[in-house]
Amino acid sequence: MFFVTGTDTDSGKTAITAALLHKARTSYGMRTLGLKPVASGCDQTEDGLRNSDALLLKSESSLQLDYQAINPFSFEPAIAPHIAAADLGVDISPETIVASLDFTQFSMANFCLMEGAGGWRLPLGDNRFLSEVATALAVPVIIVVNMRLGALNHALLTRDAIIADGLEVAGWVANNVEQPMQRYQENLSSLKEMMQAPLLGEVPHLAQFSAAAAAQHLDITPLLKKRY
Repeated sequence: MFFVTGTDTDSGKTAITAALLHKARTSYGMRTLGLKPVASGCDQTEDGLRNSDALLLKSESSLQLDYQAINPFSFEPAIAPHIAAADLGVDISPETIVASLDFTQFSMANFCLMEGAGGWRLPLGDNRFLSEVATALAVPVIIVVNMRLGALNHALLTRDAIIADGLEVAGWVANNVEQPMQRYQENLSSLKEMMQAPLLGEVPHLAQFSAAAAAQHLDITPLLKKRY
C-alpha cells in the first residue's frame, strides 16, 4: 500500500491516483484497489452520499468492494472535513479512520493506493492530522506536485514533513493541472535534483482527462522494485 498526497488541495491527487491504478491494472495485470477514507463535497444519491473522486478510484480498481469500504467518511458540504465532521458530531480521529479500514479485504489487492485529502497536514480536529493515518500504517508516500509557481517550495516542504514523520517518499509525479508554468524545464530539473526520490512521470495538461491518457505518462516500475 502507498499513501498519495499532494502539494496542495488542487494538485490533481485523484487524477494521478486513478492513472497509477490504471497503469498497474492494464500494463501489469495487477489486482488494484484505490481508497479515499475521508472525502467532503459529496452528492446525495439514492444509495447515500457519494464522492466523485472516490467513485473514480473505484472505477479503476479491479478489486470491487462496497463503496463504504473505499470511502468510510463522506461529507456533503465542500468544506474542510474536520469542520464538516464537527458539525455532525462525527469522530474522524486517525484511530477511528484506521479502525474503519478492512485490511482483510485490502490484502486481496497487490497494488493498493490510499488517497489523502488536501495536503499532507490536512486537519482532522483536536490538533490531529490525516498524515497520522499514514504514519500509523507505516506506508510509503507518493507526492503529486502541482507544477505551478511555488511548486518547488511546496514540494520540498511536503517531502521534509513526510521524512520528519518517519516515512519514505516512494516517488513523485510532476502534474500539470494547468498549462505549463514559465520555465517549466528549469523548475523540473531543480526538483529532480532536490527531491531525492524517483520521478514517476510528467503528466501534461489534459484538456479532456482520462486515467488511460494520464497513465501513458507514468512509470510505476520504481514502485514495483521494492516490496512494501
